[in-house]
Amino acid sequence: MTRQHIVFLTGAGISVESGLSTFRGKEGMWNNKDWRYYASVEGLYHEPENFLEFYNWRRQKLSEVEPNQAHRLIAELEKEHQVTVITQNVDNLHERAGSTHVIHLHGELAKVCSSKNRLDPNCIKDYPLTTPIKLGEDAGDGSQMRPFVVLFGEYVSGMEIAQDFVSQADIFVVIGTSLAVFPAAGLIRYALKEVPRFVIDPNEIEACEELGFEHIQASASEGMRLLLERIKDL
Repeated sequence: MTRQHIVFLTGAGISVESGLSTFRGKEGMWNNKDWRYYASVEGLYHEPENFLEFYNWRRQKLSEVEPNQAHRLIAELEKEHQVTVITQNVDNLHERAGSTHVIHLHGELAKVCSSKNRLDPNCIKDYPLTTPIKLGEDAGDGSQMRPFVVLFGEYVSGMEIAQDFVSQADIFVVIGTSLAVFPAAGLIRYALKEVPRFVIDPNEIEACEELGFEHIQASASEGMRLLLERIKDL
């Protein structure tokens, strides 16, 4: 088998089998207006106590779940291929499954940062998921410590790096995220037209063929098992 560069773009759908919720759709987290508010810049500055309570709950929840088969199969591909994972997820399940090259577009719940400057490298650090972030806790620059995640009202950093990796893919796979939700959906345009492109999703996807993707209509774990069979022939 030829060693190839396989690039995955993953979203909340890949972590559903681990017990985490999606964000959009019928039962998505952002249908709860309070939660959506607490996940915003306004929530951080106007209701910091509720903001921290919401994120401490999410962090605790993450500590209680495990990577599923889809995460593990992606990690195992590193034995035979170069693998890059670009994820919209703020969980650390890819890393816990063994993936070594993960780009987090929306940040990481397992890290904290400054409320003054989210990207200040001096304030970004690992923080135990089971340890609540307290109101008044200093991030290291005099500001409130907060989770290192992109809030509503903040820009997504790292898109340029992600675009570069997508453009270098020999095989490009989308799992657990819509081909139509931006900004990450814009990344699909950077995959070269001649490379095999797959989307793993249990739902119907109308634009799949016109976008040049082969649809593997299955759950994330079952879809990954089917994908492994497909790429043996590539």
